[in-house]
Amino acid sequence: MPSTRREFLAAAAFAAAWPAKAAPADPVALAACPSYGAELLPTLERMFDQLGGLGRLVKGKTVAIKLNLTGSPDYRLGHTPAGLAHWTHPAVTGAVVHLMGKAGARRIRLVESPWNTADPLEEYMLDAGWEPRDFLSAAPAVEFENTNWLGRGRRYARMPVPSPLIYPAFDLNHSYLDCDVFATVAKLKEHATAGVTLSMKNSFGIAPCTIYGDGCGQDEPSPVPHGGRGMFHSGNRQPSRSAPGELAAPGASHDGGYRVPRIVTDLVAARPIHLAVIDGIATMTRGEGPWIPGGRVVRPHVLLAGTNPVTTDAVAMAAMGFDPLAGRGRPPFEKCDSTLQLAEDRGLGTRDLARIEVRGARVSAVRFDFRRPPARG
Repeated sequence: MPSTRREFLAAAAFAAAWPAKAAPADPVALAACPSYGAELLPTLERMFDQLGGLGRLVKGKTVAIKLNLTGSPDYRLGHTPAGLAHWTHPAVTGAVVHLMGKAGARRIRLVESPWNTADPLEEYMLDAGWEPRDFLSAAPAVEFENTNWLGRGRRYARMPVPSPLIYPAFDLNHSYLDCDVFATVAKLKEHATAGVTLSMKNSFGIAPCTIYGDGCGQDEPSPVPHGGRGMFHSGNRQPSRSAPGELAAPGASHDGGYRVPRIVTDLVAARPIHLAVIDGIATMTRGEGPWIPGGRVVRPHVLLAGTNPVTTDAVAMAAMGFDPLAGRGRPPFEKCDSTLQLAEDRGLGTRDLARIEVRGARVSAVRFDFRRPPARG
């Protein structure tokens, strides 16, 4: 469904300006954090101060915060709560919300596209044992939006992709255009298809399944989402005809290791990330969720934050024991292309650690080898 001319021009303006505004080697704040307890809030506050303070970014602004709530809320790695394995932990979310409110954010909207449902995001959180009222009380003017469908918007917002790789534009929930600042709060994880899922891969979930889902409408978006984003992985079909289709012929590539990193790069180019926070206090190995065989809970005890998702992900990869300069065929990209390399080639930021100033902890002091984790970690 097309946007209004005004919305399209507004989206095109900030998309075109993205390469000029983004410093290719923005600094990254890195910290050891032993738990989600009392030390979490002051650690994050210190990290944001190391980046120049949240006030300059969010004061008087509307902020959208994309969470990582991948999979159904009843999925568990063993009996471990989702926030200690594959979801962004609620304490990290609450701390970020509180600090943004303290820094003067005018409105804070928590956004996510929960798998296969148009239910309110609050209900999805409740099903996982979270308490949405904790976020409402963390700062003034906090709200929620399930962005997996039209939601409270009148129409989908068309977000153009500068120098596209697969998609020339995406039709997204209004929340991704109706914000001054877009933040992502991701989990430090590997990914079965994309090698790693960090701040950039978290944007995979901004695409609504009513348009990009396996059961989306042929001509128009389906009223509610049905199924996951299989077309992104396999290219087995095109999105609803109301949205721009792929640049290449349908089915030109069915390799998820080729497609997913490129689509993520297109999404990040269309909806630039202004603040990336990565929760690595507790997470899992081997993949992005409990459905990946062989995964186990680990505790790297690390947090990262940055104003450039490429540089933030590069430092995160190093903290995981990987080389951010690695390409296809090298860990963790044995079967896929590197999203970091694609984003760097697009001018979105550098993955070269020699060019990135790491503020706070040294990478060597917090490094946790995801491929060879300790027996207990």
